[in-house]
Amino acid sequence: MNTPPAMLAQSVVRHESGVAVTQSDWLVQEVPVAMVFNGVSHAVMMATPSDLEDFARGFAWTEGIVQDVHEWLDVEIVEEPIGIRLEIAVAAACEWRMKERRRQLAGRTGCGLCGIEQLAHIQLNPTPVPPTVVQVSQMLEVLATLAASQPLQQHTGAAHAAAWVDLEHGPLWVREDVGRHNALDKAIGAALAGKADPQMAWLAITSRASFEMVQKASMAGVGALAAISAPTSLAVSCAEKAGVALAGFVRPPKWVAYTYPERWQTAPAVA
Repeated sequence: MNTPPAMLAQSVVRHESGVAVTQSDWLVQEVPVAMVFNGVSHAVMMATPSDLEDFARGFAWTEGIVQDVHEWLDVEIVEEPIGIRLEIAVAAACEWRMKERRRQLAGRTGCGLCGIEQLAHIQLNPTPVPPTVVQVSQMLEVLATLAASQPLQQHTGAAHAAAWVDLEHGPLWVREDVGRHNALDKAIGAALAGKADPQMAWLAITSRASFEMVQKASMAGVGALAAISAPTSLAVSCAEKAGVALAGFVRPPKWVAYTYPERWQTAPAVA
């Protein structure tokens, strides 16, 4: 059997009902990924080494470094003995933006604002987005079937997923990563590369909805986010300010609307 992408085989001793069995198991890969913009190191994230161009593009956008599609130039993936370096080329305007909003992140799989230098650097005023109306039937179907598009999770049990969902056509891009923020950046990056319209989309995540997940949605211009687990209090506050319809505990047929419940539509709109 060939090794699936972003996974490694590991010999383990599995214990069940008092019986120990030695067998092979799959582990999701987790490696340091350095984000380098125009030769300047910006952040090191612990991530799964798949869909790295999507990761770089989505990270640049949701961090506010790139604010226009024309500012994104290129990315080169450089493998090193201790990790991966993403050499990202962006327009000169982005360099000034990075200096204004310097965030040296010590990236970890569960981090949101880990490594931020000062409290003043935290951006608590999210980018307002146009209202998005989502059919509840589509939302429930996507969250119920998303597991089928998660090979990393199926093999390892240690990966999060995020999906960019078109309001008419369903999930267009599903991305996985050991870090929930990374998975969302990858999905957003894939959508940006595909020139998707954020006003015709919503986001689904297989994790809790933290403040930064809502912030990334608003930075991407997406007006609705549905999570399989609970949101945090700051995530709800952020969603209210940004105009993001936020749903949590989406475990079909049950779910909870935390913000803008009228935008989760239970019946087709009347023409």
